[in-house]
Amino acid sequence: MIDLTGVTHHKAITEIVDVLCNKTQNTDRGFFQVEAAYFLGKMASNQRAVIVTKDRGDIPVNIYALGLATSGFGKGHSVGIMEDEFLSGFRTRFMDETMGLIAEDNLRKLAVERAIRDGQDNEEEAFEKVKGEYRRLGAYPFTFDSGTTPAVKQLRNKLLMGKIGAVSLQIDEIGSNLVGNVEVLTTYLELYDQGKTKNKLTKNTQDNVRGEDLDGKTPANMLLFGTPAKLFDGDKTEDEFYSFLETGYARRCLFGIGHQDRKAFYSMDPAEIYRRQTQVSNNQTVADWAARFTELADPERYEWRMVVLEDVGIKLVEYKAACEFAADQLAEHEEIRKAELSHRFFKALKLAGAYAFVDGTSQITMDQLLSAILLVEESGEAFQSILTREKSYMKLARYIAACDNEVTHADLNEALRFYKSGTAARNEMMTMATAWGYRQHIIIKKRYSDGIEFFSGETLKKTDLSKIMLSYSQHFAYHYEAVECPFDEIGDLAKLDDYHWANHFFKDKHRKEENAFNGFNMVVIDVDGTIPLTTVHELLKEYTFMTYTTKRHTDQQNRFRLLLPINYVLHMDSDEYKEFMNSVMAWLPFDADESANQRAKKWMTCPDAVVHYNEGELLDALPFIPRTARNEQHIAAQKQVESYDNLERWFAQRIATGNRNNVMLKYAMALADSGLDFQDVHARVLDFNKKISNSLPESELESTVLKSVAKKYI
Repeated sequence: MIDLTGVTHHKAITEIVDVLCNKTQNTDRGFFQVEAAYFLGKMASNQRAVIVTKDRGDIPVNIYALGLATSGFGKGHSVGIMEDEFLSGFRTRFMDETMGLIAEDNLRKLAVERAIRDGQDNEEEAFEKVKGEYRRLGAYPFTFDSGTTPAVKQLRNKLLMGKIGAVSLQIDEIGSNLVGNVEVLTTYLELYDQGKTKNKLTKNTQDNVRGEDLDGKTPANMLLFGTPAKLFDGDKTEDEFYSFLETGYARRCLFGIGHQDRKAFYSMDPAEIYRRQTQVSNNQTVADWAARFTELADPERYEWRMVVLEDVGIKLVEYKAACEFAADQLAEHEEIRKAELSHRFFKALKLAGAYAFVDGTSQITMDQLLSAILLVEESGEAFQSILTREKSYMKLARYIAACDNEVTHADLNEALRFYKSGTAARNEMMTMATAWGYRQHIIIKKRYSDGIEFFSGETLKKTDLSKIMLSYSQHFAYHYEAVECPFDEIGDLAKLDDYHWANHFFKDKHRKEENAFNGFNMVVIDVDGTIPLTTVHELLKEYTFMTYTTKRHTDQQNRFRLLLPINYVLHMDSDEYKEFMNSVMAWLPFDADESANQRAKKWMTCPDAVVHYNEGELLDALPFIPRTARNEQHIAAQKQVESYDNLERWFAQRIATGNRNNVMLKYAMALADSGLDFQDVHARVLDFNKKISNSLPESELESTVLKSVAKKYI
């Protein structure tokens, strides 16, 4: 792209936006910049300012702008300041003096042309006829906020006769008014480049005499502004808006997004806020620019021509080439982005023309062009944020996560305009919300009751291993101190004498089920002699975990505690936690004490404990969270191997094409480590191999896996 180092915005933009920021108490300038650019272009186009180029001919100055900001940003207030304070003098002088003067002169010329064409001798009679036609076309609206295509074309006929003025559309609350103005917005697609559009053929009658077609240009300006929430409603309005972008508004509009920094406002002293709003410099800036703009309405500024000299033209070509190259790098499906990017040069040219008109220069200078490019580039960044707006399914996921209570389809349909009522559409949206939420650490749960679907959700917080939640006490029921302990220091607690601890916090420090707070980020498992400790260490080596032996641990009967941090902090009631823990224990490759599924479960410390710490990845808790899509997938996968025992199931789920032999070896070694003799290992390996769908030839097992295991018994 063009090097814009050291380039600043045009003085008019900078100083006007300073005033708007002070008066609205906003620090974000993006919205106000495109708004100010629109009004500069509006003045230039009313005076029919023209950019003179060697390659494209004469180009009228006009600006299309779209500004979005949240409610309370000051959108309407700032537009009011521009119209009532900055441009009031221009509007009054233009409407009361210049337009009438220029129009009358052009109407006389038109009357002469028609009189000559029709062979009339009385030019004054021809002039009165033309003037009557001009009056019948109605009063000229300096600005209008809605309309129809016939009305716009009628206004154009008036402006073509007078050869002065512009067609300026300003729509507030565009999200609420877009659908109602589809017709006029479609017409505006034609008017942007040269201010031309085709007339509609109407039937000529005695009461409705069809007027003469006039050839010419009528520059059009457009300012659309409103809140993103109304425009991106996930329904008809949003679809219509993106259709307009694709059809051509992406390449025509300057875009501005306003982000309100309320914290900055609240942190300011009220006296400072009042001082900024009323400071003398604001009034002086307004007065200076208002006077300058009033001068722009002088008849001498009519049809102001601004030439693009060679060096500026070359720079514009350079910018165009850079834009088109960047557009070509985008994927084919990114048509809207391509269109906006590849046409930035034309928006920059028109904006530079507006700057030149305000400056009163007869040539577009390099500084004016570069300042215009700077604003257009910032507009492009705002446009990208529009394209990457939050989709409907994202809003749905966030809404469910923010709800304190469960919601039904009816609740969602009432609260969210974009939530569809059709079964297929809402199921698709819910599926997409669930999938997207998973990547954003949002978990959505659903349950059925009496045939009704209930949804709940929460935004998950990632587990910090330096803040593992637990509580401890020297009393089995009372005085449980809640702490967030580094995981690798829990081993120190485990070796204390006569302490009790739990993986939940408790109300009033009293350990009982009804007092348990919902949050936890670690699961704890008791293993009582069902598997050797070393085997567990080997089986779980991919995970972060800790084991410590208990008082009844012996070399023959390994009894120990397994601590597994999970990847998120979860909040579950008693029933959910029980279901969650049962699912975790069913997934483990060994039997465990089922009492671990109680939130109020406590464990004892052991001064003689042997602590083992392993560092790996955190256990993914999502497949085990009840009533979630991931849990449904996990349950379905478990059903496919439900005929297997725990150890077989563990390895069966890890078998993939290409690693069967390796997995079977690990399974056989785990059996050998558990204390089975070789004959039992041999039989169980062959039996397990028969169960799996892509089993290995027995001859291969005998010559590889079982041969290696046999060496262990020598």
